[in-house]
Amino acid sequence: MNDAPDPAPIRKIIHVDMDAFYASVEQRDDTELRGKPVAVGGGYRGVVAAASYEARTFGVRSAMPSITARKLCPQLIFVRPRFDAYRAVSQQIRAIFQDYTPHVEPLSLDEAYLDVTEDLKGIGSATRIAEEIRARIHAETSLTASAGVSYNKFLAKLASDQNKPDGICVVTPAHGEDFVAGLPVRRFHGVGPKTAEKMAALGIETGADLRAQSIEWLRGHFGERSAAYYHDLARAICHRQVRAHRPHKSIGAERTFDTDLIEEADLFTELDRISHYAWDRIERVERRGRTVVLKVKYKDFQIITRSQSHVEPVADRKAFLGTGIEMLRGLLPLPKGVRLLGLTLANFEQPEEPAAAESPAPEDELEPVLPF
Repeated sequence: MNDAPDPAPIRKIIHVDMDAFYASVEQRDDTELRGKPVAVGGGYRGVVAAASYEARTFGVRSAMPSITARKLCPQLIFVRPRFDAYRAVSQQIRAIFQDYTPHVEPLSLDEAYLDVTEDLKGIGSATRIAEEIRARIHAETSLTASAGVSYNKFLAKLASDQNKPDGICVVTPAHGEDFVAGLPVRRFHGVGPKTAEKMAALGIETGADLRAQSIEWLRGHFGERSAAYYHDLARAICHRQVRAHRPHKSIGAERTFDTDLIEEADLFTELDRISHYAWDRIERVERRGRTVVLKVKYKDFQIITRSQSHVEPVADRKAFLGTGIEMLRGLLPLPKGVRLLGLTLANFEQPEEPAAAESPAPEDELEPVLPF
């Protein structure tokens, strides 16, 4: 008699990523912007928060300095962000997700992981679920979304970017390693620009190159922890679960100014404005923390931070701002102009432990394994 437990079911993970979300909302709501290169963000020293696909053909990308974007695309149309509008659409989309699974892990307003291993609506396959979700998003918001479907989060996120915009890519267990082998390592989550540059210098350009290296070789070049991570990625292995209540380490907001600030009154006015944005985010996730962090970037790009912790969680925006003002006063008089201010709340209270999981159902009541 074999008393070994049955292997865990293969997970069915969908990564949904809205296409050029902020810019697409702006083009949807303003017909004059449709078909034109649009960037959300701007200001002389600002950055591009999102770029329409028309702008991307000129090389404009999110996080790019606005001045660079204008040089690449002189006809680029900048629009100010409307985060209330983006949040409202995001809530519509998340409501659609919740119709298919309670296991939704939002990464931002425009993307999320869904674990659809359990076929709650009896649709029949993870791919069909993803297609139905995409169709509903388009019908209810007039926006398009791309999706990746696979058996772990790493592959699902890679796949969602494969056929953008308005596309879907499915990576089954039989094809996971081959899919990874053909991709550049710079697309792998956890391989940043510096690491990708180091890998390239070592002759590692693709997943296949990475898989060819032994764990010992990887340890020698990247350290124990990173070596194990890269070794798994090259073999399409990822054990991260979809977490519906992913903990936040910190929440805040910051702003880059068009002209350097030097006057105390201007600094305090801007800090007050930033505190409103930050506290709105804090309220939405219903978390409270004990540490307030102030960030100051001077005109020469020197960055300094100050933090202050309280015995009890910060009660409200007034206390949050007050702590920030106190730390800012400690830096006065300023030695030079300020180009950026930020205010963040950290050191959150631990959420209550979730209830213990229920015992598994008898064998004849288990859900059938959902195919891809």
